[in-house]
Amino acid sequence: MTLVETEPPAGRAEVDELEEATAVFADLRPRLFGIAYRMLGSVTDAEDLVQDVWLRWQASDRSSVINPGAYLATAITRLAINATQSARARRETYIGPWLPEPVDTSADPYLGAERGEALNFAVLLMLEKLSPHERAAYILREAFDYPYDQIAAILQSSEGATRQLVSRARKHLRAERRTPVSGTQQRQLLEAFVAAARSGDLAALEGLLAQDVISYSDGGGIRGASRIPVFGALRVAKYHRAFAERFWAGLEADWAVANGQSVAVLRRGDEVTAVLTVVISDDRIERVLWMLNPAKIAALTSR
Repeated sequence: MTLVETEPPAGRAEVDELEEATAVFADLRPRLFGIAYRMLGSVTDAEDLVQDVWLRWQASDRSSVINPGAYLATAITRLAINATQSARARRETYIGPWLPEPVDTSADPYLGAERGEALNFAVLLMLEKLSPHERAAYILREAFDYPYDQIAAILQSSEGATRQLVSRARKHLRAERRTPVSGTQQRQLLEAFVAAARSGDLAALEGLLAQDVISYSDGGGIRGASRIPVFGALRVAKYHRAFAERFWAGLEADWAVANGQSVAVLRRGDEVTAVLTVVISDDRIERVLWMLNPAKIAALTSR
């Protein structure tokens, strides 16, 4: 009996190639999402960009791509730069303060990066003040440790200009960033703040706050959140005491990790009412961040 070798089924090579492309993309996906999220501060927008890059990757001539990681990082970064510009325009009409969407980092503490830089809420808010190219250069360098020549290629710039972008971003953040505290200290002060806010203890609240503290409430106009920030230790303490009785009744606090820091997920029954966190420096709370917009809360609780 003679054994005859047969040709593989028609199209099998294309199927194998697509499966390989899918595996490559899946391996790089956390990094792509991490870049897009840091650029936009939005889980939904970042997911949309990742999907866009996936479609482009499917349609591309992958046989000519020498380095898929560099190719995909370039695609997501350039899309994110364009999206940042339109996102800023949308935020000009956003009702009340805008805060970044919280993202669950319990499974991936660095969100696809070499380290957790440009991920916590305080830094994301400061990055909003940078130009899109400064923001991209800083994120790629500080969070993902890309070499300057590769960042320059991604941004279609020179290496010298790229170094200047990163340097300007670092200086801007150093000028505004105070001394950070450990995760344990942040969790302890968050728990103390929740206890004081729940009881409406004015003295306890004021004692936890820095003199120049700011409280932000991001409701997007959907819930009855303050549409302007509240400034100063005494005013912030009085603000939280004023709504303590009606707001905290029946609420339970679950502790979670978002953006590399502790947050309180506040529930009334099965409904998530708010996600709350605090930014700490010098053993005092300098920012109180209330996330009340249901769309943003859903992104955290469903991931």
